[in-house]
Amino acid sequence: MPELPEVETILRGLKEHTLGERVAAVEVRNWAVIVGSADHFVQGITGSRIVGFARKGKVLAIRLARRNRALRHLLVRLGMTGQFTVSRRESPIAPHTHVRLVLGRGKEELRFRDVRRFGRLRCCTRRELEEVFSHLGPDAREISEEQFLVALRGRRGAVKSWLMNQQFISGIGNIYADEALFAARIHPLTPAGRLTPLSARRLRRAVRKVLDRAVALGGTSVRDYLNAEGRPGNFLSQLRVYQRTGEPCRRCRRSIRRLAISGRSTHFCPRCQPRPRRVTVKPGRR
Repeated sequence: MPELPEVETILRGLKEHTLGERVAAVEVRNWAVIVGSADHFVQGITGSRIVGFARKGKVLAIRLARRNRALRHLLVRLGMTGQFTVSRRESPIAPHTHVRLVLGRGKEELRFRDVRRFGRLRCCTRRELEEVFSHLGPDAREISEEQFLVALRGRRGAVKSWLMNQQFISGIGNIYADEALFAARIHPLTPAGRLTPLSARRLRRAVRKVLDRAVALGGTSVRDYLNAEGRPGNFLSQLRVYQRTGEPCRRCRRSIRRLAISGRSTHFCPRCQPRPRRVTVKPGRR
């Protein structure tokens, strides 16, 4: 599932290739991925020029301008398998391509492809965009120490679940929650509110360090993720625990273990991330 590093990488690629381009035409091949009125979506985007980009957590917004009209935003949620790429118009259209935005004079286009169809596109006003962003917690790369500590206070659930709750901190999913907890030497079942201030600060630093490194390497391609140019990310080889069940820890050589937390696979090192007291661990299948 694309997380903050993947969405940030796509944003940077789109900015490089499409900033200033005009959306000459819009083709929607599957209306199920569009939020709101179909006519509103097509009319709101067609003829607009791409003038900027914004991101909060995993949500991407493309700023669109057209003469004598208020700014609009194309809101992009990639869901689990969404791809948003710049393609030559004559290149073959891959299966599950749901939306095409023809750019400029028609030589290139933006294509939204999503195998599982959990992703969504929406044309919205600035006020509507701000409302969407207001329901998200602080961005995981920008959250302050004070915000981080306040958001943890009193939380009884597992810190792994807390990290993935977009209302507390936005942008982190399964991959980077596992990696950040390993970097901070914190067991994923540790109750979030029981972290000491020292451990909480260490976790915040680990979150930012892992995310920054993943952004620098263009994200992680475990299955479907591709950047705006249609290429996979390069962070996969840097993963320390995620999907490495049974392999030796790269820090201590103990075997990586897997368990399920809130229905999600969770990977950790039992030596580097000691289990908290009075917490029952239910191992996942190997």
